[in-house]
Amino acid sequence: MTRETFERQIQDLLDEVLILGSMVQQATLDAVDSLQKRDIEASRRVYHSDHEINDKRFALEDQTLTLIATQSPMARDLRVLAAVLEILTELERMGDYAKGIARININLGQERLLKPLVDLPKMAEITVDMLRRALDAFVEGDAEQAYAIPKDDDQVDALFNKINRELVEFMIQDPTTIDKANHLMWAAHNLERMADRVINLCERAIYVGTGELVELSMSDDEVN
Repeated sequence: MTRETFERQIQDLLDEVLILGSMVQQATLDAVDSLQKRDIEASRRVYHSDHEINDKRFALEDQTLTLIATQSPMARDLRVLAAVLEILTELERMGDYAKGIARININLGQERLLKPLVDLPKMAEITVDMLRRALDAFVEGDAEQAYAIPKDDDQVDALFNKINRELVEFMIQDPTTIDKANHLMWAAHNLERMADRVINLCERAIYVGTGELVELSMSDDEVN
């Protein structure tokens, strides 16, 4: 295989990783939107479409391993392919979080929400934007951009804490709301964990761009 062909195959792989990332982003937004609107059928579509994310993850993993096994990549190429394997796992897990939010809406059935959802959709928007930028940083090998993304996790954490405080107040004032509140707490938890996993993608982007393995703290002022 010529160098040009190998580089094209890597680029094709990265393009597919971006597509998988887009699938996860859309599933997350759709899951939260369906919960906000109490659209159970839409949640069922998100829930059952998770297998498409899983199937694509495994197909891309197989494609990556084939390139590693047959091309014996060195230096930056090997870093890229090794990082892809990590990122595929992270994306598949994020898809599970979206599926989990869809399942929450399904499990709520005909129950009304405790309150209109405002902060949860904000969490989703910030998290999805973080994911999009992290994947762009990875594909472009842009370590500077990857270092900048974790600060946005503070916004996600602040919203998560606000949601939890409000829901605890509901439970204190009316214990019959505990089950409903717990469902919404779990939805917020899924988004908070998804944002944390985006930080792992940022670490992979830095690794590709610089060759350095770093551990980014989700709320560390020293990260710049």
